[in-house]
Amino acid sequence: MLNLEWFRTFKVVYEVGTLSAAAQSLFISQPGVSLHLSALESYTGYRLFERKNRGVIPTDRGTLLYNYIIGPMIGLEEIEKLCYKKSKTSRATVSVGMCFTTFHYTLEEHVGHLPFNLITKFGECAQLLNELNAGVIDFVITSQTPPLPNLVYTPFMTTRNVLVCGGQTDISTLEKLIIANHPEPISDWLGNQVWFATSADMEAVKRFWQVNFEVSPDFKPSFVLPHYGSILRNLKSCNGFAVVPDFVCKHELANGTVKLAWEGSQQPEDMLHFAKRKNTSYPKELLHLENLLTTNGLS
Repeated sequence: MLNLEWFRTFKVVYEVGTLSAAAQSLFISQPGVSLHLSALESYTGYRLFERKNRGVIPTDRGTLLYNYIIGPMIGLEEIEKLCYKKSKTSRATVSVGMCFTTFHYTLEEHVGHLPFNLITKFGECAQLLNELNAGVIDFVITSQTPPLPNLVYTPFMTTRNVLVCGGQTDISTLEKLIIANHPEPISDWLGNQVWFATSADMEAVKRFWQVNFEVSPDFKPSFVLPHYGSILRNLKSCNGFAVVPDFVCKHELANGTVKLAWEGSQQPEDMLHFAKRKNTSYPKELLHLENLLTTNGLS
């Protein structure tokens, strides 16, 4: 069935000459613009634009179609203005990808005050970066920086995993073992404690163990919970241990509900980056996010 939005997209692409500029004007993604054009070309049976390196050029059929629809489209736009009470300023819609933990501890509390619309997506860094490169989402916070052709990365902070425990947990034995600097007894003692993790494979714990003890942990977590916030809330009332990113637990460490059990003899750090496309449609909105997260979020 013919969709009138295809004609709106076609009209804007014809007038601005590039898919990216049309996407910005229509407040949709560039893949969405391509989808509308492909659908209209399939419906009409003709190629409407020739794709060039720096934009698109209408074919003879495209020019003919534009001349046919321009009058009715202008009339429809006038009717839209009369029938729909628009706000004085249009709000952009920005889609942002990151892991749930980063969102919960950095951006969540600021969402209601953003001067633009926001769509969040959670997932693994590799998946989110591929979607960013393809134009599906607009902005990603990532610890990975693969060399994707359309992306630019901006480093903004380092984070590292630390070992924490409940605020009332007796770690005097652990402290003595750490002072004695005997890795194997430390590993053995920790392996006999109650452990919390966010995944059954204990990815964060494995990395902490391999860096500090040069072996993999030989125990399983007692409790696997969906995110670090749930782990920290449970640690307030029990004697368990967990390996968590330092920015996640800074407030709990400050108020004493959990305590730092050990930073580790080795402290591997991850650099977090802002990732965006080189030619983003939302430079002001993404700069606002970067400033917000740097000033009030992770720093």
